[in-house]
Amino acid sequence: MIGKLDPDDLAMVVSRTGARDDDVQVGPGYGEDAAEIRVGDQSLVVSSDPLSLARERLGTLAVNVACNDVAASGADPRWLTNVVFLSDDDPETLDVVTQQIDDAARDLGVAIVGGHSEYAPDLSRPMVTMTCMGLTDEFVPTAGAKPGDRLILTKGAGIEGTAILATDFRDEVGENANRGESFFEEISVVEDARICREHATAMHDPTEGGVVTGLLEMAEASGVRLEVAREDVPVRDVTRKFCDTMGVDPLRIFGSGALLAAVPEEAVSAVLSDLRGAGISADEIGRVVDGDGELVVDEEVVSEPPRDDLYHLWE
Repeated sequence: MIGKLDPDDLAMVVSRTGARDDDVQVGPGYGEDAAEIRVGDQSLVVSSDPLSLARERLGTLAVNVACNDVAASGADPRWLTNVVFLSDDDPETLDVVTQQIDDAARDLGVAIVGGHSEYAPDLSRPMVTMTCMGLTDEFVPTAGAKPGDRLILTKGAGIEGTAILATDFRDEVGENANRGESFFEEISVVEDARICREHATAMHDPTEGGVVTGLLEMAEASGVRLEVAREDVPVRDVTRKFCDTMGVDPLRIFGSGALLAAVPEEAVSAVLSDLRGAGISADEIGRVVDGDGELVVDEEVVSEPPRDDLYHLWE
């Protein structure tokens, strides 16, 4: 089975935190993709992510997904370590993947400071695991959404999923494949987060499971109820076409490229204006109210994180 652990197994894993350290301000927790570690008068933000799908752009995605989690926590990504496992002795794949890693890191101004590479013949496909680090004066958690806040989503649902469909399922999606592949150039949310963090009470990078899972994680982490209207969630035409062709929900496929932010109602206009002024599309998609970790999309109550709709396509 491909995908995240179920909530019970995940709870077991995140409960095992090793030795106590008072400098750890935010450690493992549901919905929190990055740790906050006090270093002097600043916070070091650290996040790790593995990637083994989307083989054609594996290195590009791996860098951006890791950096996005750090950016969504209020920091500027600065350092990366990369661990590369190859399924067989394949120098060409190693060259392609590591060149993608180098290019993506240079584009973001992030230094690669270490890592590990080896062959692992039991794997069916290459795997890259990235750890990203950055510094901030103010950590922005997933768990900070407050009743009265409004929810903003940048770019749209399924940006990453659209790019993956365009490359891994090129024949199936047809003539718009090249247009969808260009979405790889929009995977980063570093600039989105840099703008939103001035006002945001919470930010989150929807990845596996898409916008729906990202919203549910924010709701549960914050202990609030999020109410969203599906028609308010932006979905690009090519994304909708691909999803209709493949029989998947654009709100439940890989969502990197979009940033979810909870901001006070009085700051919504300023945040939207700043984002659009930077050339980043953004929309208000819902609101935060009193609750206990619920997500409501139209009239549907979502209580369990959905399995990403793309996974069955690889099985």
